Amino acid sequence: MAKTDWKAEAKALKKKLRKKVDKLTAQLADLRGDMENGAEAVATKAAKPVSPLAPARFPDLPVIRGARFAAIGAGIKYQNRKDVMLVHLAPGTVMAGVFTRSSTRSGCVRDCQAKLAMKAPADAGAAIVVNSGNSNAFTGAVGDKAVAEVTGAAAAALAVPASRVFSSSTGVIGEPLPYEKITAVLPALVDDLAEESIQMAAEAIMTTDTFPKGAAAVVQGDGGLIHISGIAKGSGMIAPDMATMLVYIFTDAKISAANLQKMLSRNVDDTFNSITVDSDTSTSDTLLVAATGQSEAAEVKGPVAKAFEAALRGVMMDLAHQVIRDGEGATKFVEIKVTGAASPEDAYRIGKAIADSPLVKTALAGQDPNWGRIVAAIGKSGAEADRDRLRITFGDLVVARNGWRNPDYREEDGAAYFRQSELVIGVDLGLGKATRRIWTCDLTNRYVEINADYRS
Repeated sequence: MAKTDWKAEAKALKKKLRKKVDKLTAQLADLRGDMENGAEAVATKAAKPVSPLAPARFPDLPVIRGARFAAIGAGIKYQNRKDVMLVHLAPGTVMAGVFTRSSTRSGCVRDCQAKLAMKAPADAGAAIVVNSGNSNAFTGAVGDKAVAEVTGAAAAALAVPASRVFSSSTGVIGEPLPYEKITAVLPALVDDLAEESIQMAAEAIMTTDTFPKGAAAVVQGDGGLIHISGIAKGSGMIAPDMATMLVYIFTDAKISAANLQKMLSRNVDDTFNSITVDSDTSTSDTLLVAATGQSEAAEVKGPVAKAFEAALRGVMMDLAHQVIRDGEGATKFVEIKVTGAASPEDAYRIGKAIADSPLVKTALAGQDPNWGRIVAAIGKSGAEADRDRLRITFGDLVVARNGWRNPDYREEDGAAYFRQSELVIGVDLGLGKATRRIWTCDLTNRYVEINADYRS
C-alpha cells in the first residue's frame, strides 16, 4: 500500500477514535454530575422543556458542496455540551452580511463588518467561528484581542487569509472571552469537519434556545439544482435592527458578492426585522450568507435570480419564525397584521407598538382578549390614527370598528380564539394603503424566570 494511503487511513482512524472518546467523556461527565448533585441535577435538566411551538424535529437540510461543519464542547460557560462551531468554506466562496446597528455592538460584529468591506481574493477560501456562552461584547481592547486571536488561529489551522475568517460570539455581555479555550479545540474541529454536520453546528450556537433551528430550499437553476441551507439561534433579546440574533445561510449558487448582498439587504426588513420577542436589540446580531459557487447550475441571473431570491427569502422567513416559536417562555405565536396605514413607517410603528407592549403580551399569555390594550398601543405609537376609522380583528372576528366595539362581537368568542396557540391580530387604520406584518409571542412567567437568573 502507498505511503499516502497509510497516512489517510491513520488520519481517518484517529478521527473516528476521537469522536468515540469525546462521546464517552461527555457521558462520564454527565454521570458524575448526576451522582454529585443527585435530584438537583435531574431537576435542572428537566427545567428546560422544549418550546410547545417547536417543530417536530430538525429538518433535513441539503448538503452544500464547499461548506464543511464541525462542533465541539470547549467549556466556555456550559459544561457537557457543544459551544463552539467551525465552518470551512471552499475557495471562491463569496460572502454577504447584515448586522446590528447597536452603538454598543460587539468586537466580532465590528470585525465582520470591516472584513466584508475588503476586496476578497477570487480564489480565497473562508471560515466562520462561533461560540456560545459569552458574547465578547463591551469588553474593550481585551475583546478585540480575543477576536484577533480566534480568527488568526482559525486562519492558520485552515490555511485561509485571516481577513476571510468571520467570527461571532453570543451569551453574557461584559465578560472577557476565554479565547484560549476556543483556540485549543481548533485542531479537533478541523479534523472533524464534514459536509453533513450542519445540525451539530446549529446546536453549538444555542444559548437559552430550546431547539436548534434550520431551514432549506432547492431551486432549479440553468443546468442543475441550487441548494440553500440555513441555521439560526435566538430566543431572547430579540428586536432586530438590520439583522437578528445569529444566522448563517449557505448556498452552492454561483453568484457575485454584490448581487448576494443586494438580495440579502432587500429581504431582511420583512423577515428578521419584523420579529420581536421582548423589544431588546442584541449587541451581537449577525446574519452571514455564504455562496460556495459549487452547484452545477450556471450563474444566478434572469428568471433564476428571481426564483433564487424568493427561495432565500423563504429560508430567512422560516428561520425568523422559528426564533419567535422559541421565544423565551413562549406559548403563543402571534402575527400582527397592519393594513390601511398612511405610510410604511406608520404601519411598522403600530405593528411594533402592539407586538412589544407588555400589557398586550401578558394578555396573550393569560388568554385574555383585552382589545383595549391594542387600542392603547396604537395610540402611543406616534403613528397617524383616526378613532372612527379604526378596525380591530382577532382572526375572523371583528372586535371593534367605527370608533366603538362591534355590537356583534362576543367576549366568549374572543376568549375561545385566544386559547389557540397561533393567533392573528388585525389592525386596519383606514387611512392609506401601507401594510406591515410583525411577528411576536406572549410574555409568560417563564420569561421572567429565565432572565432573572441568566448569569447564575
